[in-house]
Amino acid sequence: MEKEPQSSAASAPSVRRVALGEDWLAVHERGEGEPVVLLHSGGFSARQWRKLVDVLSVTHRVSTPDLLGYGASSPWPVGAAFHPRQDLAALEALLDGLAAPAHVVGHSYGGLLALKLALSRPRAVHSLALFEPVAFGVLDEPADAEARAAIGLVLGDYRPDAQGGDDVWLGKFVDWWNGPGTWNALGEEVRASFRAVGWKVFQEVLSIGADRTSRSTFATITVPTLLLGGERTPSTEKRVIEKLAAALPNATLKVFAEMGHMGPITHAAIVNGAIAAHIRAHAGA
Repeated sequence: MEKEPQSSAASAPSVRRVALGEDWLAVHERGEGEPVVLLHSGGFSARQWRKLVDVLSVTHRVSTPDLLGYGASSPWPVGAAFHPRQDLAALEALLDGLAAPAHVVGHSYGGLLALKLALSRPRAVHSLALFEPVAFGVLDEPADAEARAAIGLVLGDYRPDAQGGDDVWLGKFVDWWNGPGTWNALGEEVRASFRAVGWKVFQEVLSIGADRTSRSTFATITVPTLLLGGERTPSTEKRVIEKLAAALPNATLKVFAEMGHMGPITHAAIVNGAIAAHIRAHAGA
């Protein structure tokens, strides 16, 4: 039986701030070695990756930021406009301060940001491991019409200045990804945590739906890329990861039969094992 990694003085966690004008990115750091950056899904925080941090920090320097509006990072006020390029700028500042190129891991919205980092900072990204990145811009061919239309079930007639992020919208959002009734089945504490960041999640989703970064653009990403997904995820997202796997020249696709979009949380041991193996395979390469 494998023993749990033991913390040491060298791997004790710390938190630092990356200043962004009046805002800041809180970055949780642990371990020593080649850099790894873990990007959480919309609606969650850096805590999403705590089990993976335990695994990777034994051999790597792991940086796990709370994206803007989440966790210990600067809050995002309800009603304030937002675009993912603001999160991207914060993460670019994080990568620019690292001692070496990083293995970048992302889930959902964090996966899209990881892809955008590989485009904007290609020399700073050593490899990618992505669980269902929401790169809906690849769905722009006639054959993708049905898959793209399904996104409208979440977007509806909402505008960036609309009153989104409330229980009605969050219910549609959570149920679209996880199946009807999921929102109502969540505990009150979990629903409250979603409400606290609901406006930011709403703004992220509207921007993601409008993103048109193409397959040909993503195809310029040449670093080793592991694409992961769940068989129980919406067909729209299945189409996204299949198209990304076909477009990226050094991509490997692995789909798990037993999980859905929240696989990194519901099946953490399986997903984390695949990610850790990918990073080990490309360490120092």
